[in-house]
Amino acid sequence: MTVMPGRMGLIPLATAIVALAACSSKAPPPPPTPQVSVALPLQRDVVDWDEYVGRFEAIQDVQLLPRVSGTIDRIFFANGQRVRAGEALFTIDPRPYAAALAQARAQVAKAQAALTNAQSELARADKLLAAEAISKEEYETKLAAVRTAQADLGAGRANVTTAELNLGFTTVRSPITGVVSDRRVSKGNYATAATTVLTRVVSTDPIWFSFEGAESFYLKYLRQAKTGERGSSRNTPNPVEVQLGDEKGYRWHGRMEFVDNAVDPNSGTIRAHAVIANPDGFLTPGLFGRARLLGSGHYHAMLVPDEAILTDQTRKLVYVVGQDGKVVARPVETGPQVEGLRVVKSGLAPTEHVVIDGITTLQPGMAVKQNLVKMRPKAADTAPQSTQETAPPASDATAN
Repeated sequence: MTVMPGRMGLIPLATAIVALAACSSKAPPPPPTPQVSVALPLQRDVVDWDEYVGRFEAIQDVQLLPRVSGTIDRIFFANGQRVRAGEALFTIDPRPYAAALAQARAQVAKAQAALTNAQSELARADKLLAAEAISKEEYETKLAAVRTAQADLGAGRANVTTAELNLGFTTVRSPITGVVSDRRVSKGNYATAATTVLTRVVSTDPIWFSFEGAESFYLKYLRQAKTGERGSSRNTPNPVEVQLGDEKGYRWHGRMEFVDNAVDPNSGTIRAHAVIANPDGFLTPGLFGRARLLGSGHYHAMLVPDEAILTDQTRKLVYVVGQDGKVVARPVETGPQVEGLRVVKSGLAPTEHVVIDGITTLQPGMAVKQNLVKMRPKAADTAPQSTQETAPPASDATAN
């Protein structure tokens, strides 16, 4: 038998359904206010450095060729040794040139005797001409003989000078102080004047660091020189620091000495070099190096961590917390790194609270809870990688 529920049994069931519907219509509780770490940016006086790649180059590089021909008689140096200017390196057999010098001197003696005789005859002709014992034509012949003897004596003396030079050239000396390469000839080889390469000598102290700069950097320097922010490297010894391939820091210091007079139309670059002291000869011509060149004058900048900077298409942004406790996206102009932090050149005030942690979930206008911390440098000094852009930024900077 089926038992039907009464009306009194249906009332509690309906009441429960209504209560459940009322509970489901309430809004969920709001999410907790996010908590972020904020800090005041560090302030520094900054100098930008632009980065270049280049090689060391000898200021003087000499291919040593003989000035006279002959057989190599002696070799005075060891391959690769240091030599001083004027030091003897080779001797070419001097005997033929010594004989030529003796012959030239004999010709001078002969010309001197001829001149003395011609002068004596001219002196007698003077007296005879005064006594009208000789004709004027005969007197002029005696005078011409003296002049010819004088010319012969002058030519003989010039031949002696040439012979002395050639004899001196048989000793081949280093024209510069530096490091000599290996010998390209051996004793007994015949060397031809101005043709046979004997060896090569390169100077090492000081030494050039040569590189090529992009046209965009060159234009930046021109405009800085025009405004007085930074002197042109053509007439200002702007500092340069160089790092070798196996080094961490920039230990080699020099100054700019040369900027070329034209931009290469094929590469869009301009040649330049700096001069660097190298007293112990450690730097060798041809070595690769990475240099940084003073790229700006002093300017005041804010420093923040890279983690606090967002990229919005072509813009750089940081979040700052306003007085109302809400975050605001602030466009900024960034620069290189200093002390492990990123330079902010503009867009940020020194009194603003910059969000440095917890920015991934933030949206502009969102209320946050601030945890104020102190901004600290991450490194004593850093040299970041440069980035190539249309308007090139500095690739490095140092705090003043």
